[in-house]
Amino acid sequence: MNTIRNIYCVGRNYAAHAAELNNKVPTSPFLFSKPTHALVEAMGQEIPLPGNRGPVHFETELVIRMGRPYEKGIKVDEIVDGMAIGIDFTLRDVQNELKKKGYPWLLAKGFPNSAVISKFIPFPGVEELLKRNFSLVKTGEEVQSGNISSMIFDLQTIIDFSAEHFGLGEGDIIFTGTPEGVGEVKSGDKLSLVWDQTVLGECIINLS
Repeated sequence: MNTIRNIYCVGRNYAAHAAELNNKVPTSPFLFSKPTHALVEAMGQEIPLPGNRGPVHFETELVIRMGRPYEKGIKVDEIVDGMAIGIDFTLRDVQNELKKKGYPWLLAKGFPNSAVISKFIPFPGVEELLKRNFSLVKTGEEVQSGNISSMIFDLQTIIDFSAEHFGLGEGDIIFTGTPEGVGEVKSGDKLSLVWDQTVLGECIINLS
């Protein structure tokens, strides 16, 4: 895996997902970040996750990688050089308590192995992305499927916003939001990260 510097994540970027968690739809991009210790590539191995902090939920997302530093006016197809399918794992009970207190989400989102990604493949361009879905298959059953056409904020908006507020350079990645259908994982679940009909990564969950 090439060196990944910053991990940005877009929250509530699909209206149906915001609704399923009873969240308001944001009026501007809503971002948080994860530590690099959260990152792990799904290569068929067992991945340990916390089993003693309440339910662990999967949130499947399209992940884009910056191939060059951001410059004002740059287009998505010029700056993004790779894509992957990722899972933003979330400690849901912990997150709900943090939200009640108005605290940051880091404890619920930033634990080790909470940012699982497939291998990266060359970025096919925005127009091609609109023609194909990404999905998650859990132990043989498709549990999530999404398309960037359903995003509240498109890739260009996300990239421009991230660069303006946080900076965006070569090697940075963005988890672009999850569609509806998030749910809980259990020990032994086999997860397959799928782009169109192609499996780009797999892992087995171990709650410990």
